[in-house]
Amino acid sequence: MSEVSTIDLNRLPEHVNQTVRIQGWVHGLRGSNARQFLSLRNSGKILQVLAEKEILGEDLFSEIKHLKQETSVEVIGKLVENEKSPIGYELVLSSYKKVGESDNYPITPKEHGIDFLLSQRHLWLRSSKQLAIIKVRSELSYQIRKYFHTNQFTLIDTPILTGSIGESAGTLFSTEYFDLGNAYLAQTGQLYLETAIFAHNKVYCYGPTFRAEKSKTRRHLTEFWMVEAETAFLTHAENLMLQENFVKTVIRETVAACGPELKVLERDPSTLLDYISKPFALIDYKEALEYLQSKGEDIVWGDDINSEREQMLCQKFGGPVFIQKYPREAKAFYMKVNPEDPRTVLNADLIAPDGVGEIIGGSEREESYETITKRLEEEKLPVESYEWYLELRKYGSVPHSGFGLGTERLIAWICGLQHVRECIPFPRMMERLYP
Repeated sequence: MSEVSTIDLNRLPEHVNQTVRIQGWVHGLRGSNARQFLSLRNSGKILQVLAEKEILGEDLFSEIKHLKQETSVEVIGKLVENEKSPIGYELVLSSYKKVGESDNYPITPKEHGIDFLLSQRHLWLRSSKQLAIIKVRSELSYQIRKYFHTNQFTLIDTPILTGSIGESAGTLFSTEYFDLGNAYLAQTGQLYLETAIFAHNKVYCYGPTFRAEKSKTRRHLTEFWMVEAETAFLTHAENLMLQENFVKTVIRETVAACGPELKVLERDPSTLLDYISKPFALIDYKEALEYLQSKGEDIVWGDDINSEREQMLCQKFGGPVFIQKYPREAKAFYMKVNPEDPRTVLNADLIAPDGVGEIIGGSEREESYETITKRLEEEKLPVESYEWYLELRKYGSVPHSGFGLGTERLIAWICGLQHVRECIPFPRMMERLYP
């Protein structure tokens, strides 16, 4: 007898009508006194395994019938095509071996509250919906890196511990750093990315980002993954074109690769694909204000455009919308002042529909040493901590632009999820640091 191949569920098409060995976990079990259908999980997928009493005999069939959820097993059988199976294949069981026991697995098929599930996050990741979300996240991460690699951007790994502040000082996590005072968990890699454009022109970073905002909305995490890009000699208008092309490309490619996962999530991607088939709308902050006021909103110059108002604008334009040229005082020190209206800066936020909200923030950066020094002083930020950053404006300064995209919000949009806490394996929120 030939050696039986041990395979995972990513290799099924190569082994149709062959006897194979698969190792995995009992995801579920159903059937009758003559046949049992065992759902076996492996490689983030679930395979239907058919156990028949007539083939296995009374004793072995009884063992299979009484397997408990999440027992780890090794099964051997013939792999056949089956159109009724969720992944198109089925294993006709001939023998099995138990590897690890599982007793009283806490996440049963019944309904559970979200707090319970988050406390069991280390186990909840095994459920069908969570398997699909993590697969989408993995594919999106690949497509993001692929996009920048294809377009000749150089990856720059920026520090997580920093002494410089990129955004508001009130949203920082601080820690003692030996004898050098306080260090902060990075809110952004942008300032460091800017150093690299003088060497590589087009650069990006992709990693964890930390915000100590006391926010409990469905769009906020205290730790999330952000991809940021920075490009030399790029204007604000060109930056908007880059952002739109980037978002459309990674969504299109991720959706194309994740059809089975989106089906599990009951997410019809047709609306999403329709959104990205058309140019994104572009509106000035001033125009957005006028429209919202015409709809009875009590909003004045300088006010934030909250999530409800963002969605009103998305509904007006029938899809994603860039809101550009926000008030200068509401934005970060490094954004370039709009020469046509010094009250505003050359920035934009990309707002996604379906309740998702802002997914990208970007701007043209201020390249003048004198201007950016003045802005730091106005913001009461320690100029000496930014000396290295200011030196970029002394040695061959050039116009440049960049943006940052929050991965979890984009995942929520692609998957049709209501809360970003399901879009990352172990969510960190104000009230949650476990597990």
